[in-house]
Amino acid sequence: MSGHVVGGILAWALEGAVDDQQLQAARLTVDLPAPAALEPFELRTQVHHERRRLRLAEATLIQHGEAVARASALFLRRGQQPDGRVWSQPIQMPRLPTEPDGTHPTLFLRTYGWGGELQNPDPDWDTTGPKYTWLHETRPLIDDEPLTPFTRAALCADVTAAIANWGTRALQFINVDYTLTLSRLPEGPHIGLAALTHYSDDGVANGSAVVVDHKGPVGSTVAVSIAHSGFRPPTDLPPAG
Repeated sequence: MSGHVVGGILAWALEGAVDDQQLQAARLTVDLPAPAALEPFELRTQVHHERRRLRLAEATLIQHGEAVARASALFLRRGQQPDGRVWSQPIQMPRLPTEPDGTHPTLFLRTYGWGGELQNPDPDWDTTGPKYTWLHETRPLIDDEPLTPFTRAALCADVTAAIANWGTRALQFINVDYTLTLSRLPEGPHIGLAALTHYSDDGVANGSAVVVDHKGPVGSTVAVSIAHSGFRPPTDLPPAG
């Protein structure tokens, strides 16, 4: 299973462990220490801390008796927003993509590089400029259950490593974990990522991105990666347009 599916499954399990609708998922960290096979698996969840304003939970995905992925999530109680403004780096995303009529790819993905056309993948993707992407996951994750905003964001967050670490020689890092933080849950089916930083040395990298929906920024992501020059992203996804 791909990292974004594993992260989505763990997020689904963690969300199910919290039954208070006023507790919002504010942080998700997914560890991917081993490959997850497309085989039956077991999920275990545990709530470690339960207080009035927060809940901390952990989920583990187990195959053949071994833990192949773990995630922890922090849920915070919503409250009154303080007055005043706080500075944040402005982000300008390409406009929301228009999905072509008659095609329904399971993962709709549009990527953009610096100076690219607003509705087309940028031919200069392999440059060192900023990278952007819009994603729309169209298939259910668990049976026929609709995707929740938190699960949809978790599925998207795994793409952070790809857009933050893509350089002039394509993608030469593979992520071993990622963290998603949310100030609010995203609205709508499309979630965007805008690459923000990349730092690497001696084959160890970290990259960050801003998470947006159709209204604007909702949070951020960080992915820790290791050099893996033989890695190539899947190419069997249906074309986006």
